[in-house]
Amino acid sequence: MNVLIVESQAELGQLWQRHLERQKMDVVLAVSQEEAIETLHHYAPDIIILDLFLRKGAALTVADYAQYRHPSARIIFVTNTTFFSDGSIFAHCANAHAFVPTATPPEDLAALVEHCGSSRAV
Repeated sequence: MNVLIVESQAELGQLWQRHLERQKMDVVLAVSQEEAIETLHHYAPDIIILDLFLRKGAALTVADYAQYRHPSARIIFVTNTTFFSDGSIFAHCANAHAFVPTATPPEDLAALVEHCGSSRAV
């Protein structure tokens, strides 16, 4: 399974990346909107883990571009705020499949990626 992580905090993204790679997933990390868009030009992710608030760029721009470029890619949004906690992110982003706190344990995030990726094949 191909996974793109878009996370401004490189250390956190690398932590998630290591957990996913232990599950035999191919993982690419981008730390900005620009890197994510560039990555989407040559990499076809099945799952995108996307921080809702990027330091450099806008997560919804990345989500919109991913929807255009790779419409079957599923997005797992992560955030450390209560913004969109009402679930409205699912109305704003057609490819949103989950919305979890940034503090979600890496092993739980890996299980969610596996679940979203395996249900994609159905």
